[in-house]
Amino acid sequence: MSIDVRPVRARALTMLSYAAMMSLAIGLNLLPVFLTTLSELYGGAQGLTKEQLGRLGAVAFSGLVVGIIVTGPLADRSGVKRFAILGNACIAISLLGAAVAPSYAWLTASLFVLGLGAGMLDMVLSPMVAALHPERRGAAMNWLHSFYCVGAAVTVLAGTIALKAGIGWRGSCLVLLPLPVFLMIAFAPLRFPTLVTEGGRTPLRQLLRNAWFLGALVAIFLGGATELGMAQWLPAFAELSLGYPTWLGGMSLLLFSVAMALGRMVVGAAGTRWNPYTVMAWGCGTSIVLFLIASFLPVPAVALSAAIAAGLTGSCLWPTMLAVTADRHPDGGASMFGTLAALGNAGGIFMPWLVGWIADRSTLAIGLAVSAVAPAAMLPLVLILRRTR
Repeated sequence: MSIDVRPVRARALTMLSYAAMMSLAIGLNLLPVFLTTLSELYGGAQGLTKEQLGRLGAVAFSGLVVGIIVTGPLADRSGVKRFAILGNACIAISLLGAAVAPSYAWLTASLFVLGLGAGMLDMVLSPMVAALHPERRGAAMNWLHSFYCVGAAVTVLAGTIALKAGIGWRGSCLVLLPLPVFLMIAFAPLRFPTLVTEGGRTPLRQLLRNAWFLGALVAIFLGGATELGMAQWLPAFAELSLGYPTWLGGMSLLLFSVAMALGRMVVGAAGTRWNPYTVMAWGCGTSIVLFLIASFLPVPAVALSAAIAAGLTGSCLWPTMLAVTADRHPDGGASMFGTLAALGNAGGIFMPWLVGWIADRSTLAIGLAVSAVAPAAMLPLVLILRRTR
């Protein structure tokens, strides 16, 4: 694949992409820390209803989906640079808007723009880094996505400290504002890589007729389900099922994010020395074991430790599947990455819902145990994809 940047610029773009992945994480992890605060801030004496609080998260995710869907085809036509800049601009504007929002409606609009910016970055960062490192995409993808986990941990930690210090929602938005502003300025003078070779982009319609690619879509759906099924319910599981205080539930999610970052960095450091399909197979197998230990072992400390460790073992699934798909279809372009991201996020929506649905009818522990179906289904699929690569 031809690269439209000199080596030193490639390194600079890669480092900035890591920082942009942290910026993306702000858009997806800031809101949950402040739900109670926002209820008091915008709901008056009675507070916001649960539906109104849930609507805030739904609006942010809607922006994410719109950003992914719209950006893919446009980035294939006009390049990724403008969307890397525009995504950070949306995040910066929305953080400022959320900090000064005088009403619930204003806050809702700001969160939509925040999700929109996150979706744009989610769309362009993976294909850009894959184009910059065509000989080591697996390592590059894991390193890139490890910084999402770093950004999530930093965002949760900053929000928690802000609550303790009395800075609150508005102050936290302003504290996080400099990162996307810096990235807008830093990206502006740089040249960006082309995403396809001289042979031209492989149309998405053609990819969707390819059995291997369809298998990859199912696999990344299951990878997203594995990752987010535990992540979304971990604080509640620690508090309601294991009997830990609320603050420790929040800390468990922070440690889960750190474990995910560590796992992706380890796979990234290993580079081409490790077969990516073998890495994913081991990740699936160990995740199954840890999910079941967390759900059924009657020792709270060990169960919580297993749940946190599942962040380490499941961390490689999403980025490594992106990498092997890019290796298989190097001219898929941004549309291909957008389709993969959409399926991965769909898995991340479906599994937390399924866990909650099952928990309403039995227990949360049973719900999390059922979520082990995702890595169990992904394991044979990964082995099939390896045999047919």
